[in-house]
Amino acid sequence: MVPVFSFIAWSGTGKTTYLTALIAALKARGVRVGVIKHDAHRFDLDREGKDTHRFAGAGADVVAIADAEKCAVMEYRPVTFAALCSRFTDVDVILAEGWHEQAEKPILVHRAATGQPPKLNPADCVAVVSDTPLPSGDKPLFALDDPDALADWLLGFLALPPRT
Repeated sequence: MVPVFSFIAWSGTGKTTYLTALIAALKARGVRVGVIKHDAHRFDLDREGKDTHRFAGAGADVVAIADAEKCAVMEYRPVTFAALCSRFTDVDVILAEGWHEQAEKPILVHRAATGQPPKLNPADCVAVVSDTPLPSGDKPLFALDDPDALADWLLGFLALPPRT
């Protein structure tokens, strides 16, 4: 099973910005990265009038589209977090944005400027990323502006050698 780390924070904290930089840092170290984004709102990847949209409109439960460089599979039914994770193959780690209720390895992201308390108790996380000191017990604390430090820690946690 591929290890999954869920990045948990309030909206507006900068999770996506941080994760984008962390992904780049991990890729620079040769790590194969998968990402799952939780969207609390309705999203739509398909466009009206396209063949895939027409297939779904006709009642297909699953529609896929692929070209020589990428593919997308759209399921028109609920899919659990565990089922999504199980579909990731040939990656070293899965980074999830959100999914705090399903998180096995939560990483708290905190920004003081949000005015919110930490979304999770830092002691309940495997690591903490913050722009201000937080009582994290024995959990590692990383600066919000230094994703390279977390990338190095993840390499050690995953027991992956650098592949640069």
